[in-house]
Parts: sequence; C-alpha cells; structure tokens
Amino acid sequence: MESVRLTRLIEKMKLENLTPEIDVSDIRLTQPEINRPALQLTGYFEHFDATRLQIIGFVEYTYMEGLSDERKREIYNEFMEYDVSAVVFCRELKPDPIFMQAALTHKIPLLSSRKTTSIFMAESIRWLNVKLAPCISVHGVLVDVYGEGLLITGESGIGKSEAALELIRRGHRLVTDDVVEIRKVSDDTLVGSAPDMLKHLIELRGIGVVDVKALFGASSVMDTQNIDLVIRLEDWDRDKEYDRLGLEENYTEYLGNKVVCYNIPIRPGRNLAVICESAAVNHRQKKMGYNAAQELYTRVQNSFARNRDEDEW
Repeated sequence: MESVRLTRLIEKMKLENLTPEIDVSDIRLTQPEINRPALQLTGYFEHFDATRLQIIGFVEYTYMEGLSDERKREIYNEFMEYDVSAVVFCRELKPDPIFMQAALTHKIPLLSSRKTTSIFMAESIRWLNVKLAPCISVHGVLVDVYGEGLLITGESGIGKSEAALELIRRGHRLVTDDVVEIRKVSDDTLVGSAPDMLKHLIELRGIGVVDVKALFGASSVMDTQNIDLVIRLEDWDRDKEYDRLGLEENYTEYLGNKVVCYNIPIRPGRNLAVICESAAVNHRQKKMGYNAAQELYTRVQNSFARNRDEDEW
C-alpha cells in the first residue's frame, strides 16, 4: 500500500504542530480522503474511518465549545481511542485544554492551518491523491510539448534522449529522462514525474549526463505533467505496413488507463523533433473536435458523390 509521511504534509501545507511532544516522524497517511468528524463528535462512530486525516472546521469547533466539560472528556477520549493519524484545526483555531490533554494521552498529533476549511480540504485531497496514487516506473522520456504530455518510448539507444534535447532547444520542457514514474491519479488521468535522483538531468551517449535546467534555464523543465500521448520509436522495417492515414487510434495501457500511441519508424534524415511537435498539435486538434484524417475521408466521399451525380446527368 502506498503511503506518505505526515511530516511531508506538514511541510507542504505549512502546518503548525500544536503537540511538539509527540513524535510524528513515523506516522504515515495511507488514504487520500479526509474526514470532518462532525458525527463522531456527537457520539456516532459507525463506519468511522480513523485512517483518514481528521479536519476540524469552524462548525465542528463551535459545536465542541458548547459541550459540557464532562461530555467533552467522554467524547474526546472515545474519538482518540480509534487511533486517528492526526487532527488538523483550520482557520488557526486552537483546541481547548481538554482536547489537548486527550490528544497527548493517546499520542494523537494536533496540527493547525491558516487556510479556510474548504481550501485546505481541496489542496490536501489533490496533493494526497497524487502522492498515494498507484505508481509504476517505465523506461522512456517525458516532455511537455505545446501543453501536451508526450511520453517517448523505445529500445535503449534508439534516440529518445536526442529527440527530447532537440524539443528542449525548440522551447519545450523536459519532465524526466530515462525513468518515468507514472501515477494513476484517476480513471482518466496519468501523471508522470522524475525520480528525485534524476530530476532535470538527461543522458546523451558519447557526451554523458547534462543538467538541462543549468544549460537552458528554469523554463526548460517542469516537475510533473499529465501523459496525453505516447510515441513509440522503432527501427524501420521495410516489410511492415505503417498507418498512413490515422483513421483509427492505437492505444497503449498503463495502470489500466488507455493512452493514444503512435508507432514512429526511424530512418536516417527523419526529424524526430518536428514529428513529435506535429503529433502533439494533431492530438490537441483531435481533442478539440477536428480530425484531419476524417476530413480527408469526407472530402474523398464527397468527390465520389459529385462524380457519380455528374455521370448520371
């Protein structure tokens, strides 16, 4: 099961630790969802998922203020006995002494955020969804071309990094070279990123490893990008039939998600950077509703229809 350290969430969301006495270094979050324990504070614990991050907003806070001290001790201890991972108070709200004592007794970390409840929930869920998404690593290069995430794959030494370098020189942005970490954020979205060790680096045979950010500037790299299109490079095979119209889409699959895939044969003199740019723009046009291959097919059909009508006359 994927997990993320609570300390990373604290750093990302700039949270204040209200219980520094409690060691949070070993606490891990395993659920991207969060929970506002309104029902739990009333005593209803059926279907309570304690593994989720618990969020206290203004509504929960004002309800807690209205409870008697005896009821607070009873409900807080029952709530803490479920061994929740952490409790976050939004809007810089601070827990009352009874809640603080119950948290220290059960060793539940209490955190505070300056953000409003809805904004903190949205940002936390989005970040946790990415960090806790199913992940695989594939051999390839991921480049942002005109806003489209282009994953270039193929056998080692076929020219993936060289094509990426030319795309970078033409103003596009590198995400990762050699190893692409792919995360399934949703049933429709795959996000690619670089391992920390390889971030902003690219390998060129005969030259070695170069730092793209240092050579071309910060605008030439990005940390993550959706994978919208896959280009698979392969050696030219004279006996193989290659698609010349593109009426039917071919797909490849990662983590159960299908992605459009083009097989590009490699021959001397072919400009891979231009081909990649054209593929990215053509894919964007298709998403916007225009298909050049379908347009050609329609023109041919109309031409046949006109010729047939002229013959009848």
